[in-house]
Amino acid sequence: MRKDIFDMIASNRFCVLATAAGDAPHCSLMSYACSDDGRELCMATRKSTKKYDNLKKNPTVSLLVDSRQTENARPLRALTMTGTYLGAYPASERADLRKRLIERHPELGSFIDDARTEIVVIKIRALQLLDGVLDAYYEEVP
Repeated sequence: MRKDIFDMIASNRFCVLATAAGDAPHCSLMSYACSDDGRELCMATRKSTKKYDNLKKNPTVSLLVDSRQTENARPLRALTMTGTYLGAYPASERADLRKRLIERHPELGSFIDDARTEIVVIKIRALQLLDGVLDAYYEEVP
């Protein structure tokens, strides 16, 4: 992964998560934290939500982060990521994910700790970075 792409993922705090069930897409604004290598994003959601139900039915997702909040430079940059929901993590690994999310989003501590909340992890499979309208870069992520 290029350093500028990693920096864009690591410096942002929010993304748009697009899930789908059948032929109906669903977008959600999400707080996230990334792994040390930027290849996984973790988020918290209520288990009763449409997005969580969609993830269980169809683990393929799309995510979007952009430079509106982190860069003053023009043109704007938009990073679209294709990924896969990895399913429920064991309790031993959830503690690290919980810690990572709360460090990045301390305001979500009580939400993340609630028994009705699930921590979801998305493995990034491919990236497309747009610098302005015409400059595009695509990369598959091993």
